[in-house]
Amino acid sequence: MRVRTLAIAALCLAALTSSSVAARAHDRPFRLAAAAQSQPETTSKENVPAEELMRRRYPQQVRAGDLVGLPVLDWNDATIGFVRDVVRTHDGALKLVVPYSARFGWTRLPMPWFPKRLIAVPIEKVAILARQIAALEMSREDFDAAPTWSETQAEAVIASELIRIAITRR
Repeated sequence: MRVRTLAIAALCLAALTSSSVAARAHDRPFRLAAAAQSQPETTSKENVPAEELMRRRYPQQVRAGDLVGLPVLDWNDATIGFVRDVVRTHDGALKLVVPYSARFGWTRLPMPWFPKRLIAVPIEKVAILARQIAALEMSREDFDAAPTWSETQAEAVIASELIRIAITRR
């Protein structure tokens, strides 16, 4: 009888504790929502430059050679292409060179019947996602509209050079 009473008391205590935790957790969204409403509307992604968005994503140092060969993914986790090279333009901007074909998709093998063109993707518009690169600020339409990259526009970054790239998660 005493054991049953102790068990019931323990269950009641657990229920009270979990309900108070739930009540405290329930209060948080209201406080966060109120704080979000007090922020100005200039924080929308349309008004923020890509460099600022990259800074907000906690860029980390990585060797440029470690990015070569990583797949570039769109929002649907479909592979757009693989990083062929990391280059620095004449004005100092870092870009990832990705072979891209809108019609035929991607393949690592060079095939003459797969017409591909090289696209220079700004490093501010992508983020590293485990052992992949997510194209956060570039849609498939942006890849289609991007100009074809040529080797005269930039010089290759040394593979051992440390560069900064944003991180993300899904």
